[in-house]
Amino acid sequence: MTTRDTPNKSGFSGPGWLVAAAFVGPGTVTTATLAGASFGAALIWALVFSVAMTMVLQEMAARLGLVTGQGLGEALRAGVGTTGPLRWIGPALVVGAIAVGNAAYQTGNLVGGGLGLQGAVGGSPRSWASLIAVLAAALLWRGSFRALERWMTALVAVMGVAFLLTAARVIGRVPDLLAGLMPTVPDGAILTVVGLIGTTVVPYNLFLHASAVRESFGGVEGLGAARADLVRSILAGGVVSVAIMVTAAGTLFALAPDGATVESAADMARALEPVLGSWARIVFAVGLFAAGMTSAVTAPLAAALATAGALGWSVDLRSPRLRAVWATVLGTGLLFVLIGGSPVQMILFAQAANGILLPVVAIFLLVAVNDRRRMGDAANGIVPNVLGATAVLVSALLAFRAFRSVLLGLGWI
Repeated sequence: MTTRDTPNKSGFSGPGWLVAAAFVGPGTVTTATLAGASFGAALIWALVFSVAMTMVLQEMAARLGLVTGQGLGEALRAGVGTTGPLRWIGPALVVGAIAVGNAAYQTGNLVGGGLGLQGAVGGSPRSWASLIAVLAAALLWRGSFRALERWMTALVAVMGVAFLLTAARVIGRVPDLLAGLMPTVPDGAILTVVGLIGTTVVPYNLFLHASAVRESFGGVEGLGAARADLVRSILAGGVVSVAIMVTAAGTLFALAPDGATVESAADMARALEPVLGSWARIVFAVGLFAAGMTSAVTAPLAAALATAGALGWSVDLRSPRLRAVWATVLGTGLLFVLIGGSPVQMILFAQAANGILLPVVAIFLLVAVNDRRRMGDAANGIVPNVLGATAVLVSALLAFRAFRSVLLGLGWI
């Protein structure tokens, strides 16, 4: 069973665009809006760093897939061997990344889609999230979601264009724009910073991309085309993400410099009013629903495919094992929605969870692309290793601060 049309090597299709689509979803819209509304342009550096980190790590994942012909999970299994106590390290890492990171991401997808429907027609975001989960499960079971995904992606693109136009119009109201490129963490911003990284550098994308490039670009001879595809797509996603933050900083924060209140899709939609006026709420709500619905289908699918590669299963979405994986991710995400608190804060926490998991996955990726026995001359050199180590170090320090912040908030330390 084919899960999606095979991407080509040009235009707006290719595995790089899958990566970009994964991070320009409800989590990015919500977290970037919350960052701009609460801290103005002070955290733009976090988005710029996140986009650069995404390019560095995803290039390594793509190179690994093209050179070895294997995904990250398969490479980890081969690297630690198939016998002895270490043989479960690779599979355990994949399962951890999928179970924790993807389930957290799925929470943000469902809540984001629910907030969109609430903004458009009213009702409870949890009730709408439950409906989205049921629809996503039905589409995954039948495998008939590709046409729907294209329509949803088009609606998300409309919202992205709206943010770009609004950012261009209100950028003059953001006098500290350049200052926002200097790394600083205002009081109370650490979870938001980690959330911005976690919603951009998606851990499961590192597994998915290493597998997807093989179908699109063949072997190592396609590395140049794969890199071009990645740069185009990640830059496009990064520009939209920065535009969302700038828009919130130039509208919501400009009106409330001490921090604007953002608790619903209607609050976030106010950022688009300078360009769209009374249509802002509808465009934002429909785009947020589309982003959530599309991601609610593709994230569990990606989890199933990545797990199959790591554990050596055949890729058949009708198999009970793969259905069990995507059903677990979907069900866990819905459970977090139903028992959680504020929808906006749930989305922020979900992205922060991915940010905390990221350094662990990135370390194993660095180990895999430095294995000269398997990578040969395509193994990492000094520059990629310095960039990769910097990404790991910064993300690890931020993750530690976020984890400590959570423990302090709970009164455990």
